[in-house]
Amino acid sequence: MESTQPKATMLRASDLPSVARVGGASTTRLVSRACGAQAILNGFTSIPPGVTIPVHYHNCEESVLVIEGEAVAEIDGEATQLQAGDVTWIPAELPHRFRNPSPDTTLRIFWTYATADATRTLVESGETHTIDAEHSDTS
Repeated sequence: MESTQPKATMLRASDLPSVARVGGASTTRLVSRACGAQAILNGFTSIPPGVTIPVHYHNCEESVLVIEGEAVAEIDGEATQLQAGDVTWIPAELPHRFRNPSPDTTLRIFWTYATADATRTLVESGETHTIDAEHSDTS
């Protein structure tokens, strides 16, 4: 009898494509449907010194871990200073963004969405895309 259990996957961020984002930020998607994930999506985003990601929200919960550098998390209009090792949990539909206040150090974050069908909606334009669609064109 053949097993329907998905196989585990080992991923190396250095082997995966990155997608350019606003202000020179870049994102590398890791765990996704492409490797068999059914319920989560995660990856890394690097944010250059002085860059702010636009205010947005998702259709699901999100957790962000600061890996390197310092961040200011603006969640529902409230700013909080974060450093490496700090983690956020953001409920679905709550507007937020991250900014890198450093003049010389790149901010690197690791994010996880609570669904493989995660979307991002930009507050300013109302434009919504699936996270997977954002990664269909790689650079």
